[in-house]
Amino acid sequence: MDKLKFAVLPGDGIGPEVMAVALEVLARASEADGLTLEPVEADAGGIAIDRHGTALPEETLRICSESDAILFGSVGGPKWESLPPREQPERAALLPLRKHFSLFANLRPGLLYPELIDASPLKADRIPDGIDLVCIRELTGGLYFGQPKETRDLPGGDREAVDTMIYKKSEIELITDVAIATARSRKHRICSVDKANVLENSVLWRKTVTEYLAVHAPEIELTHMYVDNAAMQLARDPNQFDVILTENMFGDILSDEMAVICGSLGMLSSASLGTVENRHGHRFGLYEPAGGTAPDIAGKDLANPCAQVLSGAMMLRFSFGLEKLADRIEAAVRRTVVDGTRTGDIAFGGKSVGTREMGRAIANHL
Repeated sequence: MDKLKFAVLPGDGIGPEVMAVALEVLARASEADGLTLEPVEADAGGIAIDRHGTALPEETLRICSESDAILFGSVGGPKWESLPPREQPERAALLPLRKHFSLFANLRPGLLYPELIDASPLKADRIPDGIDLVCIRELTGGLYFGQPKETRDLPGGDREAVDTMIYKKSEIELITDVAIATARSRKHRICSVDKANVLENSVLWRKTVTEYLAVHAPEIELTHMYVDNAAMQLARDPNQFDVILTENMFGDILSDEMAVICGSLGMLSSASLGTVENRHGHRFGLYEPAGGTAPDIAGKDLANPCAQVLSGAMMLRFSFGLEKLADRIEAAVRRTVVDGTRTGDIAFGGKSVGTREMGRAIANHL
């Protein structure tokens, strides 16, 4: 494999800025291994609405379908918030992409380097060695996609809105398999999060996860936790977790809480993996930073590009099988951030080096 073909959807706000840095780092890292990048850019999100009248144009879908992976930037912003909910960039671009490519598994690492403990809102004595956990979120089922989903008028002038939360046993087994593979590469521990004391589909979730691990991974330590307790425990002692396995909505909420306790959204990457293999025999996936479009700093060379760069590293690992190259990029990011923090050049939540300058520093550490 000497050519890496992937779709690039820079998105809105700071998206194009941090994407440019990520592509530069990927190119520099790939050159050393004799690899050639073939990024193909396309519009998605607010910029696509402005240019094409829709958040996810057919041409963008075509480009993504002809690629081996998607490197995605954040989408949305105040400019498009007045649109009907179904037409807004986040809902009209990202969710359809997940469904179209059956991107059922979201992997979001929660990583806080020990040297950056002061960036976390948690007390240092709660996380003396930093934070290191992973949230595995089912991405194409549950409340976000269940039918019926509608708002309707009732007799007497009242209105009601309906969202349906549905899970099949097969969907639960599929995401559990991803959690098992992740746990085997880490500490062999999974905490499955549900609301089985209230929700019928959570009863099925807990039963299915328990039975599946008993058959397919009896060596993995499995615990269960209600989602409200899990939210509290994440803030109290995040390192009691290693791999968190949960459904779509709970994963959305918990992974955002995880991002906050890790100190900076600008540091957290994610992978959304599908059931289909690409031309290289690896999972087709979509890779994106955990944070948003940050319109208040867009165009000011202030955005932290690390999450986008790390998302690119995840793409190399999962969609191209380039484990060592991904490791090298991740190590370069860590060295850049740690060195910059020690010298006072980087201070998350305060003054920091510019987007382009940080990108150059990462590339120099490869």
